[in-house]
Amino acid sequence: MTAQVPAELADLLRRPIVGVLGTVAPHGAPDLSPMRFKWDGAHLRMSHTIPRRKFTSLQANPNYSFLITDPDAPSRCLETRGWLVTVLGDEKGEFYQELNELYGDAGGELPDDVYDRVVLILDVTRFLVK
Repeated sequence: MTAQVPAELADLLRRPIVGVLGTVAPHGAPDLSPMRFKWDGAHLRMSHTIPRRKFTSLQANPNYSFLITDPDAPSRCLETRGWLVTVLGDEKGEFYQELNELYGDAGGELPDDVYDRVVLILDVTRFLVK
């Protein structure tokens, strides 16, 4: 299920803005991480690695919150809420490179952990205007 994007903030989903992904760690504490993302019109897509805590947190509890703040007008904020739909392998770093290009780092080197790379596919069930 995809919620309706608020028209006045839709640009925040298309721009290369680093947002803050909130999850719940397996022991119950909140966990926040800055994340690059790509909006495909229905899902948020993010690059991550299997061994990191954010990945294990989403495996234990697939619910998330993601906050995007307009760097040019900090009072413009959009929060998305939803759940992890699936995880796709990205062992060649193709999606990682796609994010590099989107965020102005075309031609950047692949990270050492590229073989552990995955694409998180996050369903948006709610948009909140902050």
